[in-house]
Amino acid sequence: MKNILKPKTITILISIVFITTVAILSSCKTPALIAAKPGAQLWAENCTRCHNTPPPSIYSDAEWEAVGEHMRYKANLTDQEVTKVVAFLKSAN
Repeated sequence: MKNILKPKTITILISIVFITTVAILSSCKTPALIAAKPGAQLWAENCTRCHNTPPPSIYSDAEWEAVGEHMRYKANLTDQEVTKVVAFLKSAN
């Protein structure tokens, strides 16, 4: 007896592969995608996912630089992302 997959099974397998591929690709940080996002959006997407963020006025510009360096590693941010977020926070300070 041959092992033949039913059309419904093939459709489900293709759907799983497609959804997994889309999820992986959408989670990748491409330079063009990062470049298009302003600091405020990056801040909202990255900082608020783990904790409540303080108002920009709570820290000085130098302190925001230190926070940015610290969070670069904890949040796995790129140099460009940190630069944009810190610039946003300084401008709102």
